[in-house]
Amino acid sequence: MHALLPYLTLLGFLAAVLGFFTWLARRIRRRGTAGGGMSGALAAYEEAFRATSHASHHEIRAQGERKAPTDSPDGLRRRRRRKG
Repeated sequence: MHALLPYLTLLGFLAAVLGFFTWLARRIRRRGTAGGGMSGALAAYEEAFRATSHASHHEIRAQGERKAPTDSPDGLRRRRRRKG
């Protein structure tokens, strides 16, 4: 039994750590607090090591922030007619 005690202690410690990380992940998902920090950290990494990826990241964010086209004041969208 004394030979198994270190292994059981290690197994218990790993189970406790995994349980803590599971609890932490659920809490972060419920609150939604990880989005901004993680996005900023990844953007900084990409800026330093992947210049083309960093430029793409900024373009994707700009596309996401653009507004969708709105209807005309009378509420009707005009469609262009094709000739031919």
